[in-house]
Amino acid sequence: MDPVTLTSERLLLRPLTGADTEAVFQACQDPDIQRWTVVPSPYGREDAESFVSRTVPDGWRAGTSLTFAVLTRANTQLVGAVSVFQRGQAGTWEVGYWTAREHRGHGFMTEAVTVLTHWSFGTLGAERLEWRAEVGNAGSRAVAEKAGFRLEGVLRADLLNKGTRRDAWLGAILPSDLGLPTEHAYLPAGS
Repeated sequence: MDPVTLTSERLLLRPLTGADTEAVFQACQDPDIQRWTVVPSPYGREDAESFVSRTVPDGWRAGTSLTFAVLTRANTQLVGAVSVFQRGQAGTWEVGYWTAREHRGHGFMTEAVTVLTHWSFGTLGAERLEWRAEVGNAGSRAVAEKAGFRLEGVLRADLLNKGTRRDAWLGAILPSDLGLPTEHAYLPAGS
């Protein structure tokens, strides 16, 4: 897939590049990012270099893992990163994200996830977009819920993070939740 750029009122979302290496490295020094996400801990400069120069471009080439830098439009400062990647089932994608400590609490990631959600339904043809986070990651859950994801439950031992299986919250959003069309009809239970 060819890389794309998305915009919102305050943000610019574009694929991470080598120019973002230092900002990614600095952001990922945050103990909360290392605790709640699957980034390596400790997080070295070589981890940031590998992520932006290999992992991100490889995902875009394959069209299966599309990672964006989330930047402020005002000064192109790195707010965080947001990704959408294919799940095993056709039409199902998953969103993941992290936010640099100094940019939390301003609604930036909710805005980015909302933009990415609409793009995923409209351009990727996603019919279900999932979100997972380790139980207890209240910040990630707040972003997902503000972006319209509905909590669907807890998956036991679903996340493998730093050698330990952890329970995960699972949430999802459907095109119909946003009044958008979809290729396949959805028949909720009890209908």
